[in-house]
Amino acid sequence: MMVEALEQPHCHASVARDIVHAVAVPSALLDGGHIVSANDALCRLSSRGADELAGLSLLDLVDEASRPDLRAALHTCAENGEQPPVVSSSIVTQDGGLRPVEIHARRVCFDDQCQVVVTCVDLSDVMHVQSSLLAMTTMLSQIIDGAPVPSLVIDKYHRVTHWNTACERMTGIKRSEVVGTRDAWKAFYKEKRPLLAEMIIDGADEATLQSFYGGQMNLSSTLAGGVEVEAFFPQFGDSGKWLFFTAAPLYDGQGEVIGAIETLQDVTARRRSEEDLLQHRNELEEIVKQRSTELAATARDLEMFIANSPIGVAYAKKGVIQRVNPAMAAMFGYSSADMTGLPARATYLTEEDFTNFESHVIPRFKVGEPIHTEMWMRRADGRPMWVQVDAYVAKATDPGLGTWWMMQDRSDIRDAQAQLQERINQLDAMNRQLEEAQNQLLQQDKMASIGQLAAGVAHEINNPIGFVSSNLNTLRQYVEGLLGLSEACDAALAAPDDAAMISAMAKKREDIEIDFLREDLPMLLDECADGLGRVKKIVQDLKDFSRVDHSDWAQADLNAGLESTLNVVRHEVKYKAEVVKQLAPLPQVTCLAAQLNQVFMNLIVNAAHAIADKGTITLLSGVEQDWAWVQVEDTGCGMTPEVQRRIFEPFFTTKDVGKGTGLGMSLSFSIIQKHGGTIQVHSTVGQGTAIRVWLPVDGPQSLAKDAKPPLWEQAHAHTA
Repeated sequence: MMVEALEQPHCHASVARDIVHAVAVPSALLDGGHIVSANDALCRLSSRGADELAGLSLLDLVDEASRPDLRAALHTCAENGEQPPVVSSSIVTQDGGLRPVEIHARRVCFDDQCQVVVTCVDLSDVMHVQSSLLAMTTMLSQIIDGAPVPSLVIDKYHRVTHWNTACERMTGIKRSEVVGTRDAWKAFYKEKRPLLAEMIIDGADEATLQSFYGGQMNLSSTLAGGVEVEAFFPQFGDSGKWLFFTAAPLYDGQGEVIGAIETLQDVTARRRSEEDLLQHRNELEEIVKQRSTELAATARDLEMFIANSPIGVAYAKKGVIQRVNPAMAAMFGYSSADMTGLPARATYLTEEDFTNFESHVIPRFKVGEPIHTEMWMRRADGRPMWVQVDAYVAKATDPGLGTWWMMQDRSDIRDAQAQLQERINQLDAMNRQLEEAQNQLLQQDKMASIGQLAAGVAHEINNPIGFVSSNLNTLRQYVEGLLGLSEACDAALAAPDDAAMISAMAKKREDIEIDFLREDLPMLLDECADGLGRVKKIVQDLKDFSRVDHSDWAQADLNAGLESTLNVVRHEVKYKAEVVKQLAPLPQVTCLAAQLNQVFMNLIVNAAHAIADKGTITLLSGVEQDWAWVQVEDTGCGMTPEVQRRIFEPFFTTKDVGKGTGLGMSLSFSIIQKHGGTIQVHSTVGQGTAIRVWLPVDGPQSLAKDAKPPLWEQAHAHTA
């Protein structure tokens, strides 16, 4: 407020003071630049009393920066009477504070006396409001610019006022390129068209919005007047982006639209996930459709299979037959209709059978286990039949859903099995008879061999027995002479003075040649002991050969058996061949030692018979892996391939009639077969034959299936 300069020279100066005090705004009356009078409003503004202000220069009341402008304005007003410009200044309060004001000055004159009236407009509230608004505007700008959600603001003139950093990143357009322009559409479209925010400002109706966005537009349920749109923008990113944008109007204090804000959200990942999910759902639906079709076809096929199956099939629940196929009904002698609904216990032969079977299967059905068994059951006419039963619960986790039964009438098979078992028992009896016959044949062959060797063995025994007998006769003579000397000594001792007795004793001593006896008698005894030892050895070898005390499976030394057998047949060999032994240490072999000794005898005797004049028989042994082997070689006539193929045939022999039964090698093959071993033959006509016997060290029970010994090069093998 200001007071116009008054050119009334006849008014009293007190009128001016009254006017100053009557004004509501801070005012003062100045004379020569000093305060003559100040109203209450100025006192409050400056925080000083009227007495303190009286006489104070107005320049001292304002801040130093504005004093030159105020001084010039007061001078212009007081001296020239002109209306000076408004001076912006600050009143300095008593406590040093600054109160922003606008100072207006006007000259007044009373009775030729001119004074200046000044008024101060307090700008503190106005500037506070302006500062608050500016701070609020700055804060809102910071909120929008710093928000992670891309946002833009357009005023009512369609000019862009805000384009935040997130919007820059999404669109690739700097805010400096778009703020203050009406070109926001270029960031989103190739051709000019209004943005959603612009249509909100223009008050576009729903039909207009639909014309631009169609079904992609929805009115916001959370923002009054807001609109939501989801659309695809191919220019963003490598393959375009789906954006969800929301626009809402901005209002002033009177509720007038002054602009609109639009926020953008990249929903590409969600849309693609939805598209993938939709595609997956469509694929899943197609798979379900296909599987449903397949299951329906499978169900039809299964139904056809059950109906046409030659095996009886039934479904039972709670002890009652629910359905049967034709084969099941025919098996039990019912029609399908009659058997459906029949209690399951009616098909069992006896009530006891049903009770026992039920107690056996119910616990297994409860844990989902299947049943496989064979049992007697009853036909409709009461006749029994032997049935193979397979049963399964319909659902392992819920046995109460019932069970499926598959049955086959195996009465004929049971009868055939009984006949087969009877036949097997007969065959077992025949095998035992054959085994007994074979054992008898083995024993007979052994006895025949021993019989053939008897003369040789007797000769081997007679030789030592002969010279032992001769030595015994000589020993008798020596003993008789010594006894006579003993009698002469006794007579001499009885008559020591009788010279005739002493002479007779000396004569007797000379007659029996006592010095010779001292030398010959020990030699005679040694010869007798040697002869008896040879006889004992032959007897022991015969015992070892027969092994009458070891007829069961036991561990034996094959080298020892070979040695004892050689001693038994020595008379057959010593005139035909020199025997060379190359025996390696062997482990104990689980075997029937007496039968193996018979094999060794056959091999050694055959080797000797194959030598026409004089030759060599070599006995060898060894071990490889889990197999022990014994080999008999000769330098005899050898065998043709045809003979090699037939040597193990029963009754086949190359010897003259009456000199061989043809059973030796055949029985040897049977013995090795029983031991799980192999016989290998290597023979060359005119050069000789070598036969190797392989035996498993731990017996035949230790062999794996199809186990074979190492191959002997160039040998013809006969595997037992």
